[in-house]
Amino acid sequence: MMKWRVAIMIKTIVLGGSAGALDALTVILPALPRAFAVPIILVMHLPPDRPSHLAQVLGMHCSLRVKEVEDKDPLIPGAIHVAPPNYHVLLERGGRLSLTVDELVHFSRPSIDVLFESAAVAYGPAVLGVLLTGANEDGALGLLSIREAGGETVVQSPETSQVRTMPEAALRLTADHQVLPVTEIGPFLARHGAQDSSRKQAP
Repeated sequence: MMKWRVAIMIKTIVLGGSAGALDALTVILPALPRAFAVPIILVMHLPPDRPSHLAQVLGMHCSLRVKEVEDKDPLIPGAIHVAPPNYHVLLERGGRLSLTVDELVHFSRPSIDVLFESAAVAYGPAVLGVLLTGANEDGALGLLSIREAGGETVVQSPETSQVRTMPEAALRLTADHQVLPVTEIGPFLARHGAQDSSRKQAP
């Protein structure tokens, strides 16, 4: 049974996905309005040995600024920060992003778990985590960390996932996530962005 929690202002949204997630994002991101004010950090599993054009591709599908993360970047309200290939991304207290080349997690760098766990430590209940379609279990433990820290968590419904492994792994750890079809995730995020529309700076 879903446990309802007291609403807390969301300060950042962390997104993760793998196989099929690009198609999911082309459905989700167009639903975010230009006035969306919450920073988003995105990790997708990428080939480590060649440059990524993910930021440019996603920028074609939304009205928000999309940029690849550089070490010590500050969070930008209303921007989508995309993890670069072959680097883990961590969210630090104070709203900066750091890059590391620590060991692979679930055979991946960047790892969704690494980002999600760092976000849970940095912002606790002010984090919204979203786990999308994917072919391994990366992100399941990280999403649980966000939930246990009091944050809000969403899993793409396995029925709308191109590959069910990732969302099903999260739901095996706990049923205490909101499960949404891919078509409802964008409007859900848009509502959370609207609640923060008066903010001019990331915390």
